[in-house]
Amino acid sequence: MAVTRNTVDDAKFNRKAKLPYELRVDDFALAMQDIYDFFYDVNSHLVAKGLDRLDDMLRPAIMSGVLSDMLTASLAKHSRALVENQYFNGHPDLIVKGRYPNNSIKAGVDGVEIKTTRKTGGAVDTHGARDQWMCVFVYAIDNEAEPSSNRKPLGFTEVYLGKVTVTDFRKNARGELGTRTATLHAEGIAKLRQSWVYRL
Repeated sequence: MAVTRNTVDDAKFNRKAKLPYELRVDDFALAMQDIYDFFYDVNSHLVAKGLDRLDDMLRPAIMSGVLSDMLTASLAKHSRALVENQYFNGHPDLIVKGRYPNNSIKAGVDGVEIKTTRKTGGAVDTHGARDQWMCVFVYAIDNEAEPSSNRKPLGFTEVYLGKVTVTDFRKNARGELGTRTATLHAEGIAKLRQSWVYRL
């Protein structure tokens, strides 16, 4: 079984995108390629031992969490003005360097929240409605092609980065044991999609 290395398609970036905090389109290209290279390296090692690809092992919710953390770290590495929020589960994920003590804040304003989803168009659950810069990476994983040796590598299909407000969200009803979440409503999603960075 051969493992394929995915590559970012530079022609699919919106070079006219207005990005906050000195972010550049190239920061996104490098961060996405970092993920592709990581999965290629790990999957090559796993497959050489007769094991499944990491893409096939991880449940969707875990995969989204892993990708969010990796993209946050990689964007922080390539960004000129943003760093990882050092507060565990703090908001937002990326904050302006030096804006908060020890680059750590439970709930800050200056920065970018990173989300990942398999849902086309970028609809993603959040833990609460906020005024924020929100970045959503939409990705696709091939878990179905047979034989499994024919499966395509993980790939990003859309990236959005827009300023959203509390009024752009709808609250999601949950049962007694469910966690309260909020999702951008139809108008909010339409607003986010106007601020696209990458689309295949």
